[in-house]
Amino acid sequence: MTTPDPAVDAAAALASVRLTGARLSSALYDTLKSRLLEGRYHSGEKIVVETVRQEFGVSKQPVMDALRRLSSDKLIDIVPQVGIQVVSYSKQEVQDFFTLFGGFEGTIAGVAALRRTDAQLRDLDAVSAHVDGLITATDPVVRAHGYRLENREFHAVIHRMAHSRIMAETSQRMWDLSDFLINTAGVANPLSNALADRQHDHRAITDAIRDGDQQRAREEMERHIVGTIRVIREETGDRDLAG
Repeated sequence: MTTPDPAVDAAAALASVRLTGARLSSALYDTLKSRLLEGRYHSGEKIVVETVRQEFGVSKQPVMDALRRLSSDKLIDIVPQVGIQVVSYSKQEVQDFFTLFGGFEGTIAGVAALRRTDAQLRDLDAVSAHVDGLITATDPVVRAHGYRLENREFHAVIHRMAHSRIMAETSQRMWDLSDFLINTAGVANPLSNALADRQHDHRAITDAIRDGDQQRAREEMERHIVGTIRVIREETGDRDLAG
């Protein structure tokens, strides 16, 4: 079972199409962002503008434009006279983020339980079936990468159930940071050994939404998201990261 790699796809598209101006900057942004969310860069790693410029055969300006957008996303730091590096977040900041994120996603799940349609429930079941397929995969790279994509789609379906553009757009930015924190935690193929437990959470969330139980949907989702702290702690062996 293979899952498309968005970073590779974006890079290939960039190389095959002649882009200029804002479109070029946007394509570079998408490519570099995919790499950051996939953990291609490590926490604290330096990003050299000239290296990026040469890789894609472009001028310095679109590279800097893309990097400034990534800085606004809080994925990289641009320090004048020093350089550019991938952001490093403290243990407390990681814990604070997932605590906040859990409450926000719990609110969305609660709303989704009241507004979902039968068609959207079928969409959620279809995504869950894909995750079931990943659980039986033997390649940890396939499991980790595939789960990141399918997990995003699972939660995206729930966002659509809420029928709230503001909730969905705000959550999108938080999901980017979530993926970034998970994939820069220093673990090879993060969450690949936790798929069964994560899927168990997904089913509990789905059942609550299917039942139209707002409170239970909210609680199950919040527990699932905040539980990411525990998974990171177990995978890194870091007992100081509260769970």
